[in-house]
Amino acid sequence: MGYDKLVDDALRGAMVAALRRAAEQGLPGDHHFYISFRTDDPGVDIGDRLKASHPEEMTIVLQHQYWDLEVGDRAFSVALSFNQMRQTLTVPYAAVTAFADPSVKFGLQFQGGAEAGRTAPRIEPAEPPAADDTADDTADAPASQPTADVVALDSFRKK
Repeated sequence: MGYDKLVDDALRGAMVAALRRAAEQGLPGDHHFYISFRTDDPGVDIGDRLKASHPEEMTIVLQHQYWDLEVGDRAFSVALSFNQMRQTLTVPYAAVTAFADPSVKFGLQFQGGAEAGRTAPRIEPAEPPAADDTADDTADAPASQPTADVVALDSFRKK
C-alpha cells in the first residue's frame, strides 16, 4: 500500500496549505516558518553563491522580510534578503526535509530529496481561509535548525 509515502505526501500537503495561507494573507501574530531543504535536489534554484555556501542543505526563515511568496503545484518560490541583497529561491516540495512553526511548537520532518526516490506530489489548490485582521508580512536569511517538536515518520516506514 505504500503507507509511508501516503503519510509523507499528506504531511507535505499540510505544509503547502500553511505556505498558501501565508502567501494569501501573510503570517498572523508570531507565526513564522523554518523550512529546511536539500539544495542539491533537481529543481532547486537558489543561485550560485548560496549553492556554494550550502551545497547539501539549507534552512530559510519566513518571518519579517520576505517577498513574492508564490505557492505552486510542485514548488514554492520566495524572495529573501541575503547580505542585504534580495534573491529569489525556488524549492520543489520534494526537496523539503523539515518544516516548522516554532511559535506554536509545530514541526514536520520528511524523507526528502531525490536520493529518497521521491516524486513531487501534486498539491491541488485549497479554498482560502477567511481573512485575519492580525496578519503580518514575514522571512529572512538562513537560520539554525528549528527547535520545535518534530514529527518523525521513521516508525511508519518499512525496514
